[in-house]
Amino acid sequence: MKQEKIKFIRYPGGKQRILNLIIPYLPARDSIIGRFIDPFLGGGSVFFAVSPKNALLSDINEELINLYIGIRRFPSKIWEIYKSFPKTKKAYYEIRNMNTEGMHLAFRAARTLYLNRTCFKGMWRHNSNGQFNVGYGGQDRRWVITEEVLREVSKKLKNATLKCSDFEPIIEEAKEGDFIFLDPPYKPGERELVNSHYVYNKFSYHDHQRLASYLIRATKRGVKWSMTTSSHLDILRLFQGNRIIPLQKGTGKSPGILTNNSGEVLILNYWEDFR
Repeated sequence: MKQEKIKFIRYPGGKQRILNLIIPYLPARDSIIGRFIDPFLGGGSVFFAVSPKNALLSDINEELINLYIGIRRFPSKIWEIYKSFPKTKKAYYEIRNMNTEGMHLAFRAARTLYLNRTCFKGMWRHNSNGQFNVGYGGQDRRWVITEEVLREVSKKLKNATLKCSDFEPIIEEAKEGDFIFLDPPYKPGERELVNSHYVYNKFSYHDHQRLASYLIRATKRGVKWSMTTSSHLDILRLFQGNRIIPLQKGTGKSPGILTNNSGEVLILNYWEDFR
């Protein structure tokens, strides 16, 4: 199985379809002396493409991190549970509305995977109580994944540390020799993400400022990093002095739709070419 083809969840803003534009600027697996660190894991497409020897993977979405932990530990068990869920719209809402407190990790992970593969456009919207509340989208994308895919994901995660966390302590943990890849929540071409309809949390301009300050600290420690983000001038000003590469294609302002001149950039704090 090609590393670039490992995709088991649907994730708004994921970089699966533009890996060919990003990967040439990133260090290869054997060039990373320390850990590959991703503070905004999401669908993990860049992690799977790089396939690092050691990794620290984090996201603020607890359900998402539990899904990764579950698949690392119980890929086959999760597949069996996933297959057992009914195919109807009514069943979707019954499963979505379950109280999963106290349930086995494998069941919770299978449920999250099922909802992700059958909800509307793979959204990750939550209500004010933190409950997943995306409507039904159908069964068409449910069987795109297989048990083999989950086993491969489990294998890739064996040497990864998984954490549910804000990005600050994760970046602060990085040291010289580590490499950080970041894909924070953003709306292409815009200053901030103020509508949480397509992502787990909003991401304000203040969050971009926080992110910039911690990346400056990491740079001073000798950490190399690369980030995809919005091309809005206010955001670019936060990263003056770094290498900024406009992305020829991206997800644009409509999640799931690849477009030209999407308003996205790749920012690097290094100038050498690794590949």
